[in-house]
Amino acid sequence: MATVIFYEKPGCINNTKQKTLLEAAGHTVQARNLLTGHWTAESLRSFFGSLPVADWFNPSAPRIKSGEIVPEKLEAETALALMIDQPLLIRRPLMQVGERRSIGFEISAIDAWIGLQPSTQQKDLQTCSRSHEDTPCRAT
Repeated sequence: MATVIFYEKPGCINNTKQKTLLEAAGHTVQARNLLTGHWTAESLRSFFGSLPVADWFNPSAPRIKSGEIVPEKLEAETALALMIDQPLLIRRPLMQVGERRSIGFEISAIDAWIGLQPSTQQKDLQTCSRSHEDTPCRAT
């Protein structure tokens, strides 16, 4: 089983469910606060691989939902600068096992990467469960 460094927003319901699923599969989860990390453009960029810039962003972030920030219109350098300044913009979770890093929680991709026990509830564990509410999650 793997040791997973798991960068989360503390208090996020989906991040809690994601960690539980990893632990149920026998992995050790080392949770870290995404919002207080000391990110550089290089360290943050290492999680995104070949994903398009728009996929780096948390679509539930208030500034994205309001249309103030349109990820599809951003260059990588600008996107990284925004995320370093405002970590709520970063799609969660960021995960690292050994030297490999990833973003988001796509069950099939994680199962292929480190293995997960089959889940009877294949729910969406990426989209904020509060994204339909008027009150956004607080940055704690």
